[in-house]
Amino acid sequence: MQQVKNGDTIKVHYSGKLKDGTTFDSSEGREPFEFEVGAGHVIRGFDNGVLGMEVGQKKTVDIPVEQAYGPEDPQMLMEFPLDRLPKELNPEAGMELMMRDQEGNSIPAIVAEVKENSILLDANHPLAGEDLIFELELLEIVKSKSLIIMP
Repeated sequence: MQQVKNGDTIKVHYSGKLKDGTTFDSSEGREPFEFEVGAGHVIRGFDNGVLGMEVGQKKTVDIPVEQAYGPEDPQMLMEFPLDRLPKELNPEAGMELMMRDQEGNSIPAIVAEVKENSILLDANHPLAGEDLIFELELLEIVKSKSLIIMP
């Protein structure tokens, strides 16, 4: 039976959970997730977790923080003066705001703390610092990068 390898395009159903059992994402009720294995479209631990799977196989994969979204980065915490925010904005802890970097790219950030004259923004990925658990089911190998030997 054919096994998943780097370069294959596959379809999976998945359920992503934290160590405490909280589900943070799932394909349940949606179309299966399709991606090219090894192309960098998913976190490294997810990519590695599907390698060697066969169609119809179900598997649970524990992904350490280093193969997920990495540890929380203190440099992604930024203090921003309140007087530079739009007047109509009333920031509260937990509120998501969009920032722009020097190239004009949008970066989501969460208000971590509201201080007297500033707010503390956290631009880490929401799952940074977390070990993850994925329940996977391989539904299909859509396109395989198998070697074809011509006579």
